[in-house]
Amino acid sequence: MGMTDPIADMLTRIRNANRVHFKSVDVVYSGVNVNIAKVLKKTGYIGGYDVKKDEKGHDVLKVYLKYPDSKRTIINDIQRVSKPGRRVYVKGDEIPKVLNGYGVAIISTSKGVITDKEAREKSVGGEVLCKVW
Repeated sequence: MGMTDPIADMLTRIRNANRVHFKSVDVVYSGVNVNIAKVLKKTGYIGGYDVKKDEKGHDVLKVYLKYPDSKRTIINDIQRVSKPGRRVYVKGDEIPKVLNGYGVAIISTSKGVITDKEAREKSVGGEVLCKVW
């Protein structure tokens, strides 16, 4: 049986690994997950990512987490906004700010998966996938 929400699974794995200071975490591979990882890397929330094969030959997205020191984390929280049961769409002029601009909303738009700031600059709306701060 397939997974209902691979994005939520990815965010939960990152959140859990981040809380126990893992260096990396393996996530289910999907195109959207790779695009979210690109945005997280670009905004500085993760150290990087790779696409690898597991022992069965399936693609796995390996996300490398980063920490400023041994006690603190860069990602304070990461939350799914739009869910399979309740999709959340916003117009280009109604894009929410996360913690008054300290956090980032990741939005799936017609221009690709981008941050809330980029979506405001391009004046393009879309589905709010998650919030990170």
